[in-house]
Amino acid sequence: MKRHTHSACTSIMVGRKASIDGSSYIARNEDNFFAIWPKKFYIQKAMINDGKVYTSANNNFSLPLPKKAYRYSTSPDANPVEGLYEEDGINEKNVGMSATESVTANEKVLAYDPLVEDGIAEDSITTVVLPYIDSAREGVERLGEIISKYGSAESNGIEFFDEKEIWYMEVATGHQWVAIRIPDDCYVVAANQIGIEDIDFTDTNNYLWSDGIDEFVEKYQLNPDFNRWDFRHIFGTNTKKDRHYNTPRVWYGQKTLNPSIEQDPESSELPFLRKAEKKISVEDIQSILSSHYNETQFDPLGSGSEEDKKRYRAISLSRTENSHILQLRHNNSKNQAIEWKALGVPSFSPYVPFFTNANTIDESYGYAPEKLDLKSAYWLYETLNMVVESHYSDFVELNLDYQKELSSWARRRIFEVDEQAQKLSGSKLTDYLTEQNRQIAEHFNKETKVHLDDLITKGAELSKLTFKMDPNL
Repeated sequence: MKRHTHSACTSIMVGRKASIDGSSYIARNEDNFFAIWPKKFYIQKAMINDGKVYTSANNNFSLPLPKKAYRYSTSPDANPVEGLYEEDGINEKNVGMSATESVTANEKVLAYDPLVEDGIAEDSITTVVLPYIDSAREGVERLGEIISKYGSAESNGIEFFDEKEIWYMEVATGHQWVAIRIPDDCYVVAANQIGIEDIDFTDTNNYLWSDGIDEFVEKYQLNPDFNRWDFRHIFGTNTKKDRHYNTPRVWYGQKTLNPSIEQDPESSELPFLRKAEKKISVEDIQSILSSHYNETQFDPLGSGSEEDKKRYRAISLSRTENSHILQLRHNNSKNQAIEWKALGVPSFSPYVPFFTNANTIDESYGYAPEKLDLKSAYWLYETLNMVVESHYSDFVELNLDYQKELSSWARRRIFEVDEQAQKLSGSKLTDYLTEQNRQIAEHFNKETKVHLDDLITKGAELSKLTFKMDPNL
């Protein structure tokens, strides 16, 4: 298998009773090994496969596909040399998924069930699951069946949601996995570490698992606890890397939503499920995904000591390529699903809302060449990211004002679209939402270019090659 470049992400899930507007959310930052790795975003049309066999460009994993594939939104690599890595999307049945949150299993469990080199991996998961499922639970079951037959090449966490439920699945070894239904009144922050805790094998409404996983654990004497079956304790890791790379991100997300609770950022026992101290908005999720330990001594862009600024891996990185928030609005029967997309570094890029009941997104999102071209949404936002960070102290407030204005505009526009959408149905509704996607992208692209022009103009005055003549010379 080729080197896995998509290996570091942060995920957030929010139940409908935990959110301010009754929506369900699944969200994630897709982080890469490289700072520049162009991504596309478009609508994949429904199709009939007729015996088509899928084969991965990454590791030659292969399987026959079901006959009918639903329409879905997708965010693949622009150059699929290592595989498609479609990552996230919502299909025409309003079933969404985000894949994957890379995790690591410990050496004890891998000794008895190693990863399978030509098994399913992140590059393939969305492609062979999302177009073929009618519910979140079906997503877990389909992926579980694939792993049972072909094995898994990686340890991964996968998010699913539908009109009723959110499910989170963690694949630990070549064939062993569990999944949990996220309670409606809870949220989760996951960060490259196995997080699911206790599994109740008598409750199939809220837990799913690979066949024979309890017998596997018993046979090889893998459970370190006396009176519980904790997936994190049995299959997960507890290392120095976890304490500096993974757990601090969970700590910061929970600190944001539960500010009154004092926790250790290096604790290995941060709870997987949390109830927030206030109702969670889409802006709260955006804030967490775009964060870098803001207002703490650990902020790499802050005023802490050099040691503290380098102590923990932040949520938003220079190598974040695609930050997405999938929103399912249960109080809107005509226009339920929105995918919020921030390309590049979400600290500096706005989240753009797109309706997934559409034929297309916008041509600027489907165009992502290898070299810089501001006609491409990916390159437009990567350019903005570079300019803002290059003069961070001078530009950060201007950038935050730009993001705030676009965030307000997005809320107003969604409200206006919803009012009109109530009068439409079928293909007329889909066509209308398709045109709204184009107009939304056009507005964000235009405002971003205005912002970029302003920053470059101001930046020219900040050059260190400025010289003022001393009149006394």
